[in-house]
Parts: sequence; C-alpha cells; structure tokens
Amino acid sequence: FLCSKFGLSEETSALVYSFFYAGIYVLSLVGGIIADRTQNYKGTIISGLIVMTIGYVVLAFPIFATPENQTWLLTLTCGALFLIAFGNGLFKGNLQAIVGQLYDNPRYASQRDAGFQIFYVFINLGGVVAPFVAPLLRSWWLSENGLMYNAELPALCHGFLAGAEVNLANLQELITKVGGSVVAGDAGSVSAFCSNYLNVFNTGIHYSFIASVAAMLISLSIFLFTKRQLPSPAKKAKEETVTYSAEEKAAMATEIKQRMAALFAVLGIAIFFWFSFHQNGTSLSLFARDFVKTDSVQPEIWQALNPFYVIILTPVVMWVFAALARRGKAISTPRKIAIGMGLAGLAFLFMTVFSIINGYPSAEAFKDLPAAEAAALKTGPWVLFVLYFFLTVAELFISPLGLSFVSKVAPKHLQGLCQGLWLCATAVGNLLLWIGPLIYNAYPIWVAWTVFFSVCIISMGVMLGMVKWLERVTE
Repeated sequence: FLCSKFGLSEETSALVYSFFYAGIYVLSLVGGIIADRTQNYKGTIISGLIVMTIGYVVLAFPIFATPENQTWLLTLTCGALFLIAFGNGLFKGNLQAIVGQLYDNPRYASQRDAGFQIFYVFINLGGVVAPFVAPLLRSWWLSENGLMYNAELPALCHGFLAGAEVNLANLQELITKVGGSVVAGDAGSVSAFCSNYLNVFNTGIHYSFIASVAAMLISLSIFLFTKRQLPSPAKKAKEETVTYSAEEKAAMATEIKQRMAALFAVLGIAIFFWFSFHQNGTSLSLFARDFVKTDSVQPEIWQALNPFYVIILTPVVMWVFAALARRGKAISTPRKIAIGMGLAGLAFLFMTVFSIINGYPSAEAFKDLPAAEAAALKTGPWVLFVLYFFLTVAELFISPLGLSFVSKVAPKHLQGLCQGLWLCATAVGNLLLWIGPLIYNAYPIWVAWTVFFSVCIISMGVMLGMVKWLERVTE
C-alpha cells in the first residue's frame, strides 16, 4: 500500500512496516501496564478496539496523493498507523492475559497449552481472510473502471510521474495489457493514465480499510456481549493484611527473580524467531512476487497460506503432544520452543539450498535481466507451500506455547505486563525486519536465507542449553 500510494521504495516501505509492526508489540507493554495498574483488563481491551477502529476510519478516506499533498498525507497515514498500533497494544496482550486467567484454576491448569493453541487458531481464522480482502476489493474497483491489476504498473507509473527514466515502450505495453489506452509517444496521455490508474488502484485498497472498520465493530460487539463470562482479577480487600516473616519474604523475592529471569531468557530467543518468521511480510513476499510464477495470484494472498496451515495443523500438533503425554513422554514447553527454532531453521535451509541450485541472483540484478531470462528462472508455487509448512509448524511450537509459558511464570500481579513483554520481544524482532529486504536486494538471495537459517539454529542451541533450568523454574 505504501509503495503504490506514495511511490516509496521497497527499502523505505519495509522500514515503515518494521516500525509499525514493532509499534504494535511495543505498545502492548504500555497496554499491559495500564491494565495491571487499573486491574481493568476488559475496559482496556474495549478502549483498544475503539482506538483501532478510529485508525482504520482515517485510512479509509481515498485521498489521491500528489506532490503537493504527499508530505501531510503520508504524515496522516503514519498517524493512523500509530492509532492502530496503540489500539492493538491496549487489546492484544490483555486479551492473552485473560486467556491465561481462565487456566489459573488448578482444575484446568494442565490444559493451559491446549487452551492457548485453540486461542491461536481463532487468531489465524482472521489471518486467512484478511490477505484476500484488499486484493479482491482492489481488483473489483479496477474492473469497475475498465482496468485490470498489474503488480509492476504502480511503480512504473510513479517513476514516470516523478520524471525518472522509464522504458516508455514497456510502460505503454503494460497500459494496453491492463485495458488502458494512450497515444503512442504522447507523454501527456501517458501521464494522465498513470495518475488515473494510481488513483483507482489505491481507492480499491482504501475500500479494504472500510472492511477493517466493520471487522473492528463486530469484534467490539462480540466482546461486549460475552465479557461477563470472562474472568476478572480478584480485587484486593483493603482490610485484609497478611504478615510474612523475613525468610518468607526472601523466598518469595527469590522465586519472582527466578521467574522473571526465565521469562527474559525466553524473550531473547523469541526476538530472533520473529525476526526470521515475519520476513513473510517483507523479503519472503518479495520472493513470491519476483521469483515465483504467480501471475494469476496477487502476492499479498500468499500471506494467507501461513494462517491456513495454522488452522489445519494445530489439531495435529495438539494430538501429537497429547499422545506423548499419555505415554509418559510429555515434552516440556521450553523444549518445544527449542524444537520450533530448529524447524524454522529447516525452512530457511530449504530456501538456501533451493536458491543456490537455481543460481538466483540478487533481486536488483534479477530485475535487470531480459524478460525471457527472468521468466525462465521463476519457479512454481510449490516452493511457497513447502516453506510455509515448515515455518507454520515452527510457529505452532513457539508462539502459542510461548504465550502459555509467560502465563505460567508471570507473577499474578504482573500478568498484563509480562504478556506485554512477550509482545515487546516480538517488536524488537520486527524492528530488524528491514534487514531482510536489504540483503535480498543487494546480494544473491541465498545469502539472506542463510542469515535467517544461522539465527534460528544458534537460537535453538542456546535454548537447548537452558532447557533444564527453565523446566525447574516452571515446575
């Protein structure tokens, strides 16, 4: 959206994406602190949904970007993104804290991991639908205006309007392909088409934000209707006082320190997982666009593959864990996280080997290849199915179980804060996302995959080295 709306480069848009994605999770720390201080988790969640809705309303207005208004319009867009990130911060971690509170009862404590896995499935139901909304509405609006979708055209249109050197013959060929009509060699008619195409193209995306507003309102309605059935933290009785001996106070302080140390150790591992995994929104999406034969499938749609796998594979993973537990071979949560890092490493090892075998250059070099040579290098979509299969299984070993781990070790009065810290670790990983497109564009793409493979395998080794200690802390 940022590239097609404002003509930003891939590196610049990836940087904005990194900060936005990081903001979503960093601000969960703020949301957790607010909820813990007020002990009003439900009210904080409701506030978050309202703030997110306002952000999407701002994004829904289809204002055409021009050189005259680009500065304030981009600022307004970033402001809307901040509202969405802040609202998410109020919402996300505190909802996870409430899920954890459902299993504080010893009767249900053994089902905590399974509960978070089910919760994770429902998160991903939305993730399956979301990547289809913008492409479908964009294509619909283009067709309503007698035009068709083309992934290359927005960048070429922006380049032409900005006075950059553009292959005019190639641009006119694409214009004809999408249903446009210009006078050959007439820069004025080409300029008029480019402005119109960008306006129609981006208006379709703005309509998808209207769908987001509707989704937020539905979510708010469901929460308001069901909130009484969800747990609330017990209120402290003012008259109740409990006296502890010095030894008891020291023991409690030591236990809290051990729990927080274990939490921060796992958070450190989570940073590197999310740094690698969330390349699905940057370098892996660029790979799908550049190196995969997906002419009939818009690049954003491939992001639905991961949540689809989550929904399909979660019951399988839960069955495996339950079967092992019945046989007395249950795998601890810390060990599951270590295995997940290894599986993520396998995904990027596959990409590394595949890219080397096919002799893929850097993305910048690939764009300069003759069209026939570039087309010959492209592979089939099966590569993405294999890649996201391994990444999704890794995610199922790490993300929902990480949430479960946090709810186990977090002190009762810091549940929201600790869930916010988990999301904050995700934010730190997201702040590094821009590194992926940078390497992807500058070096043969196998170098990028090798970096992510190395990060995952080293993290797995560190996690395995801490497993015994983490298991003792969570007993």
